[in-house]
Amino acid sequence: MTEWKPLRVVEGLSMLGGEGRYRVRASSAHGVLLEITYPAGVASPVHSHDHDSHVYLMRGHVTGTLAGEPVELRAGEVVVHPRGVPHSVVAVTDSTWLEFKSPPTVPLA
Repeated sequence: MTEWKPLRVVEGLSMLGGEGRYRVRASSAHGVLLEITYPAGVASPVHSHDHDSHVYLMRGHVTGTLAGEPVELRAGEVVVHPRGVPHSVVAVTDSTWLEFKSPPTVPLA
């Protein structure tokens, strides 16, 4: 497992309300598993990726949008955002999730 790194930008857009952190939990030629944490109030602006993402919320409560529709997750819930689909996330409480991305893409700090 790698060290925690700051997450200040997502798809070239600055994070809102502060910064998150991430670390790589596992990776292969087919995908990467990231652990991501946002303090309460931190948000990513609406953005999309060139990869598919499967998100499992381990701790906390987040809201956001997926394809323009509201989304809410609590610990133990899952959401999938396919490549190219606009989405956003706001940490309502301190929140941590696992995110599997395929093909593998690691955020830039």
